[in-house]
Parts: sequence; C-alpha cells; structure tokens
Amino acid sequence: MLKQLGVAIRLLIVMSVLTGLLYPLTVTGLAQILLPFQANGSLVVKNGKVIGSRLIGQNFSGPEYFHGRPSAAGENGYDGNSSGGLNLGPTNKQLIGAITERVKTIREQNGLIVDEPLPADLVTTSGSGLGPDISPVAALVQARRVAAVRGLDLNVVHRLIEKQITPKQFGLLGEARVNVLELNLAVDAIGK
Repeated sequence: MLKQLGVAIRLLIVMSVLTGLLYPLTVTGLAQILLPFQANGSLVVKNGKVIGSRLIGQNFSGPEYFHGRPSAAGENGYDGNSSGGLNLGPTNKQLIGAITERVKTIREQNGLIVDEPLPADLVTTSGSGLGPDISPVAALVQARRVAAVRGLDLNVVHRLIEKQITPKQFGLLGEARVNVLELNLAVDAIGK
C-alpha cells in the first residue's frame, strides 16, 4: 500500500510539473515568438494608448460612429467577465420585445423606412455578446447616418467600408465581415 502511495505521489508531482508548468510555459513562449500580436490580445494602439482589441466588441453609441452588434454580456454590454449567450428561444416574449425595440431604434437612428429589411446582426446578440464584427450590409445600413453627422460624402464612407471588409476565411469559412473598431478608426482618420 505504501509502495502504491509513493508511486501515486511521484506521478502527481511529475504530471503537475509537466501539465501545470512546462506545457503552459512552452505554449506561451511559442505563441509570443510566432504570433505576438494575437498572443497579447490583438490590441489596437492609437497615439501610444491601447484603445481596444480586434477581438472584443465595444459599445459605440454616438451617431458619428458605426455601431456593433448588441451585447448581452454584462449590465452595460461588452463585459468580458460576463460573456455568453442569452439562451432565449425564438418564441420567448422577452427576446421578441428586445428585438422589436432594437429594430425600432435602428430604423429611427438611420432614417430607414418601416418596411426596409435590416440585417439580423444589428438587432441580435452574438453567442458571446462580445462580437467585434458586423456584416458589410450592417455597415452600409449605417453609412448614411455616419456620413451625414460627420459631413462626409456618402461614396467616401462606402469606399471606407469596402476597404475594411474581411472576406470569408480561405474563401469558404464564415462570412464576410467588418471590424467595427477598425472601421470607426478609419472614419476618424478622414473626418470629424
């Protein structure tokens, strides 16, 4: 019995060192060497100050900015400590009410007519509630508002959106998307 206990303790120590120390240090070291930008959170820096991450959405609410997907992560949204989906079914009255209110708000903010279709990503949350991207169509829906508030030509804003589109990965996976933070930075760079 003592012999088995000794083997178990030695195995515990060896496995703890391997899986709790050596493996994480190796993976972290390789990530820092091979992919330092991604390993450090894909942080976006402007004027020497971190202003966000390419991987986590932010709450842009001003009319001069493109807005991202709604967020259910945390009380005010986009809280990385509270990420997760709502888990509400399509017939849930709370979900239907929230989407109906968002549709009304999006239409009012962007001067859209009542029957004009809206992309789903402007009125529904992502699975994590932290999604940083919107569809190109969602960006185009907001282009007129952003151009008007900033005093920019609509065609200029459309070209900025086109430049910011990330295509499907390998031409097959996912959907084309626009990173909201990077689009807003591009708009900031050309106009008030």
